[in-house]
Amino acid sequence: VQLQASGGGLVQAGGSLRLSCVASARTLRMGWFRRAPGKERELVAAINSGGSTYYAESVEGRFTISRDNAETTVYLQMNSLKFEDSAVYYCAADPTWYIQSRDYMYWGQGTQVTVSS
Repeated sequence: VQLQASGGGLVQAGGSLRLSCVASARTLRMGWFRRAPGKERELVAAINSGGSTYYAESVEGRFTISRDNAETTVYLQMNSLKFEDSAVYYCAADPTWYIQSRDYMYWGQGTQVTVSS
């Protein structure tokens, strides 16, 4: 499965961005990770085919993950962005269901999100 992410960019604090990731095939679970300089990779949000979602505590209430009906595109709507949200964001997909898992089989290229303070 190939993943193509897009939508990153530069935004002022308090602003919004929407990331998109198109997969070449349907999978049961898709998620968004991010990695900031000097920090470990973090699972930001995930969604599975049952509609279950997961959000990191740091983005709860500000970010929303969703999928299209074909379940080949995942979106991450990011509102009220903070400086600390700046990172390279990666989409990922996996053929298993468990929403809490950090294990993903397929990875897309990263897209840079920069939030200016």
